[in-house]
Amino acid sequence: MPSPIVILSDVLPDDAVAALKATCDVRHVDGRDRPALFAALSEADALIVRSGTRVDAEALDRAPRLKVVGRAGVGLDNVDTATAAERGITVVNAPDSNTVSVAELTVGLILASARHLTAAARSLEAGEWRRADFVGLELAGRTVGIVGYGRVGRQVARRLAAFDMRILVHDPYADTADDVQRVGLDELLATSDVVTLHLPRTPGTTGLIGARELSLMRPTAYLVNTARGGIVDEAALAEALREGRLNGAALDVYATEPPVASPLPALPNVLGIPHLGASTPDAQLRAGRDVVAKVLAELAQLPTPAPTAA
Repeated sequence: MPSPIVILSDVLPDDAVAALKATCDVRHVDGRDRPALFAALSEADALIVRSGTRVDAEALDRAPRLKVVGRAGVGLDNVDTATAAERGITVVNAPDSNTVSVAELTVGLILASARHLTAAARSLEAGEWRRADFVGLELAGRTVGIVGYGRVGRQVARRLAAFDMRILVHDPYADTADDVQRVGLDELLATSDVVTLHLPRTPGTTGLIGARELSLMRPTAYLVNTARGGIVDEAALAEALREGRLNGAALDVYATEPPVASPLPALPNVLGIPHLGASTPDAQLRAGRDVVAKVLAELAQLPTPAPTAA
């Protein structure tokens, strides 16, 4: 019986690739090269991607044998899950892989923003000594509003509780049995010193934080987004920051990546980084191992071809 053909269009850890090669015919392709990807998909039983490969209807059209798509990470923004479902293609991901990494990065961004660490470091590099210009904010006793109380939101809450922060949560779907206070979105925005976003980008959450929502926030507050670009109206956020209606923002994600047309990275009160939430060896290893295990489990369920007559 021929081995299932698995296409890898992004880099996976070596041990995850080795696990695939034990039972599969593994073929590598650059997922950004659409003609090469389409050619490889013509024989594929499985496709494993990260964020660099767009698995849209056009790609799925070129994959008549495809049984499973694996995303080595959390979000499925780059996979057309509706079309896959229509065609009986299973889509799997690794939802727990980067939870800790993103939560730790979020706390780091909050601390860096509250204490103006990036601006202070750049000032010192320039030979300046401007201590009075970088008076920061203690987190203890302040209020953090967490929008989205799933895996990452809960981990952020646990860590910020250690800073003696008051924790507000807005998530109409999550169980908030933990020692946090559930409030409406408007109340959270109006009463929080830091607002941090931890929810997926869906039709219902795209543009969730727009001009009206930003107008509710305190002028001394900070907005942090390590979730997904597009949840925040970037033009409205840039205007609020320029006009001093918001103290600052820390952003790991953008509506378009890289954010070449966005005004946000150049603003002095924005701490912007290039989508580093899952960029730790720990998260990458977990993502690779988890998605490979799920893909192999799906492939193991494929029916064995009947023997051909002699």
